[in-house]
Order: sequence, then structure tokens, then C-alpha cells
Amino acid sequence: MERFSSVSVGVAQGSVSLFSAFEDGGEMWTGAGPRAVQCQVHFDEVFLSAPVVHVSLGMWDIEQKSNQRADIRAEEISAKGFRIVFRTWGDTRVARVRADWIAIGAVPHAGDWEI
Repeated sequence: MERFSSVSVGVAQGSVSLFSAFEDGGEMWTGAGPRAVQCQVHFDEVFLSAPVVHVSLGMWDIEQKSNQRADIRAEEISAKGFRIVFRTWGDTRVARVRADWIAIGAVPHAGDWEI
């Protein structure tokens, strides 16, 4: 559990289109087996330490004739940003994915002194 003492709490959020594979025959649409797409996210303002980050599927366009398999997560979380990783496997065909994210963590207070 993340505990905040006498600091301000910041909330950052965003949305990222990870890929659109059906337009150009990309691997997520035409491939098979384990596949992954990664996207680096940089926060507009730096947190005091690594925040808690939640990532979800904001939109996915997936072929209905195959199994629907997906894994999305935040990795390498730091005070400056993180990496979104979307994975699929088997015969799943994914045309498009948009990831939505929220980061919650300690931020400097406007009245803090810098020494």
C-alpha cells in the first residue's frame, strides 16, 4: 500500500493509441503466437517517487472469429513516467488498441522550500 504523509497528492491521466494494425497488415492483425507492443509515457510533471499507475483498455478492435486474448500492464514505473505493454498470443487478431491510464502519487507542495 502506498501511504502519503504530509505531501500533496498528484493525479495524472492520459490516453494513448498503441497501434492500428489492420490498415497496414501489422503483426497484431496478421501474426500468430506471442506478440507485444510497447509505448513509453512521460508525465507532464515529475512525482516525488514512483506513483501508483493503473492501465486499462480504453478501446480495442478485435476480430471475433478467433479467441480474444489480451494482457495490458504498466512496467518500469518511475517518478518521470512508465511503459505500457500490450500483449496477445495464439490466434488472436487485434486491429487497434487504445490504452487509458491514471497515475497517483506524491508531488511537491507549492509551499515547500528547496534547500
